Amino acid sequence: MSEDNTNIAIVNSSTFGIYFPDLMQRLKKIGIVERITVDPQISGRELAVKLKGFKFVIASVTPNFTSEFFQYNKDVKLIARHGIGYNNVDIKAATESGVMVTKVLGIHERDSVAELAIALILICLRQIIPANKAVKENKWQDRRSFVGDEISKLTVGIIGYGNIGSRVAEIVKEGFGSKVIAYDPYIADKVIEKTGVTPVSFEELLKTSDVISLNASLNEGNYHFINKSAFDLMKNGVVIVNTARGELINQNDFIEALESKKVSAAGLDVLEEEPINPNNPLLKYPNVYILPHIGGYGKYSLRKMDEKMVEDIEKQIKGEIPEQIVNPEVIEKNITQFRGRK
Repeated sequence: MSEDNTNIAIVNSSTFGIYFPDLMQRLKKIGIVERITVDPQISGRELAVKLKGFKFVIASVTPNFTSEFFQYNKDVKLIARHGIGYNNVDIKAATESGVMVTKVLGIHERDSVAELAIALILICLRQIIPANKAVKENKWQDRRSFVGDEISKLTVGIIGYGNIGSRVAEIVKEGFGSKVIAYDPYIADKVIEKTGVTPVSFEELLKTSDVISLNASLNEGNYHFINKSAFDLMKNGVVIVNTARGELINQNDFIEALESKKVSAAGLDVLEEEPINPNNPLLKYPNVYILPHIGGYGKYSLRKMDEKMVEDIEKQIKGEIPEQIVNPEVIEKNITQFRGRK
């Protein structure tokens, strides 16, 4: 550990600095950098001990920085989320402890995640993976079994019309000519209409969509909102794609919908429990295509994300304010505390 406490911990990130070593070297000019891997379910107190002596943390989607973490760790001053979501950080507790939390600009991941969502939709509709498997098994004659649906003839429903959801809609509408509808309680209907997409209620989207793309951020109001009641409203044979957050879907109800054929196929880049447990029942379904949370793993996207982490730390050291602060209240709090000590 360096004496001036500019130590930097890269926690549970499998990509930061790997593909762009120049950014890692830039970070090492600031202080001692250490990669730390912890159990995603580590307790706040254990994590606090693990990160003792570190001033800056570059954090992945796990572990959880709970109120207990902030209670027992007073060294960390900045948590820079290597992504656009920050629901694994207790923002209230971070602010009370004077810890700044930042995130990546949504635009950096926009194309990467949206394009993956489109890829998953096409995989589900056109049976691409089982068709490829048949060829490798010398079953070319089985090709008649792989009749799929053209996305251009379907209604695609977008749940969450923000940065990424709006891009998914744009690609589907402009690229394929599909009918696109969207639900987002936080965006005015007029804003959605200006993009040529029809805003609808949650219930209407569930009832009329052939394909549903989940692009909503996680909040208290939508935890497990894709549940039995939601599945009951959906068309038989609906396709579900989730590149947002696994917690949006109630897994037990989802499995029931798969068993009843209500859901014909699904593409999941996110799960409520990551990494997936080898005993997770979803793994037995050949029509459920699960990826290891790679939505943001485009080369352009990753470089921009890595650059943002380095810039956040550099700016805080210089006394400048980083972009995309999740808890801007912490700035005034820190100023007040500093004045109080003088």
